[in-house]
Amino acid sequence: MEFRCHRVASGCACGPALVTREPISFLGNVDPETGRVIDPSHELCGKCVSGKVLIFPGGKGSTVGSYVIYQLKKRGLAPNAMINLRAEPIVAVGAIISGIPLVDRVPEEVLGIAEGAEVLVDADGEVVEVL
Repeated sequence: MEFRCHRVASGCACGPALVTREPISFLGNVDPETGRVIDPSHELCGKCVSGKVLIFPGGKGSTVGSYVIYQLKKRGLAPNAMINLRAEPIVAVGAIISGIPLVDRVPEEVLGIAEGAEVLVDADGEVVEVL
């Protein structure tokens, strides 16, 4: 399965899919010390974003979320890549300063990718592929 997309932050990476239909606020939803989703009301609560292709509709919340993404990267706890339906500035800036490939403008079908499925994100080629 292959999807066309729009490059937000350059790069190419793959990893197991971690998928949510809920927006993510990196400030408050994700612990920068562990990479785990800590918001008890979020469907990914208890799961780690580290080494995953994180697939979510988009970000929300404080602009400090960009810095949390950067902290995750510096600690080796960041997602390998991210896919959004519509990227917004907080996640976009976080991905760009952290060197994490980020794409958006994908069909909503990507939210149906099975958790753990191996996904390749080629932001520069503007393609997402489920391997």
